[in-house]
Amino acid sequence: MPNSLPDDLTIAVLLPCYNEEKTIGDVVTRFRETLPAAAIYVYDNNSRDLTALLARAAGAIVVREPRQGKGNVVRRMFADIDADIYLMADGDGTYAPEDAPQLINTLLTEGSDMVVGTRRGVTDDAGRAGHAFGNRIFNSLYKWLFGRDFTDIFSGYRAFTRRYVKSFPAVSGGFEIETEMSVHASQLKLPVSEIALDYGRRPEGSTSKLSTYRDGAKILWMFAMLMKETQPLRFFGAFAALFMAAGLVMMAPVLVEFFETGLVPRLPTWVLSVALVLQSLLMAVAGLVLDSVSRGRAEQKRLFYLGMGSARAAARLPVRLDVPRNAPRPARPRKVA
Repeated sequence: MPNSLPDDLTIAVLLPCYNEEKTIGDVVTRFRETLPAAAIYVYDNNSRDLTALLARAAGAIVVREPRQGKGNVVRRMFADIDADIYLMADGDGTYAPEDAPQLINTLLTEGSDMVVGTRRGVTDDAGRAGHAFGNRIFNSLYKWLFGRDFTDIFSGYRAFTRRYVKSFPAVSGGFEIETEMSVHASQLKLPVSEIALDYGRRPEGSTSKLSTYRDGAKILWMFAMLMKETQPLRFFGAFAALFMAAGLVMMAPVLVEFFETGLVPRLPTWVLSVALVLQSLLMAVAGLVLDSVSRGRAEQKRLFYLGMGSARAAARLPVRLDVPRNAPRPARPRKVA
């Protein structure tokens, strides 16, 4: 793969922003220098400063999104913009625009639908100690629940193909949107890649919009909702096992006493234990039914995704890097009469 990017691909740089006047002008300028053929979009999410004005002055296409939250901005971006390749970053200057060609080249050469720029220096800043601890916990939890496709599910520096963007439902409203992106790729078994990139610090006077506890609770809730939607048998099966264990523990002494005396003196305990066992069976049945529904939805999303053209095909790249598409095929052996 050559170092230069294909000329026949349209590239869109997506920058969701909220009060980033100290950095947005420099970020847009550097993206324009790094990707001169790309369109730079800044979606302003109700900023109370000069973010929109400075972004437009730097040469970006500025759009306002009134619904507060990064997830709402990303959903609007993915719906509005048509391109072959999408590159999403933050407007706070923590991601280097100079790394963009590396992300895009990896997207094309690896045949991936999403490339994540994992943050190499995310734990170096002492001011982010709480965020770094949450990153470790949530990344470990993600691997246990959804698979080992990603090591940094919260990175905001990502490159996407058109078929990923247009098949991604984007129902999240806030910072949990990166988690939803990762689960979408894991559920549909999409080809993904990761690249370790340096992660910068915000300049003096620029503050993070992420709340450690509030947004952490939202992300944890999103984990539960996504597990319910994508793995309902596992989700409801866990509750079924919990109710069954509680019912059997409460039921055991009542049964022992009944077999010894023929009496059931603790009738309320017996009724509660039977109710817990029945609830467990209902949970298990619900999990089985919803698992079939979830598989059907995943198949439909997969078929829709396959109906979109790939960036590799748009760039006229070979399906495999070691076998050119126009290579002559071996002659078939002739039948002997």
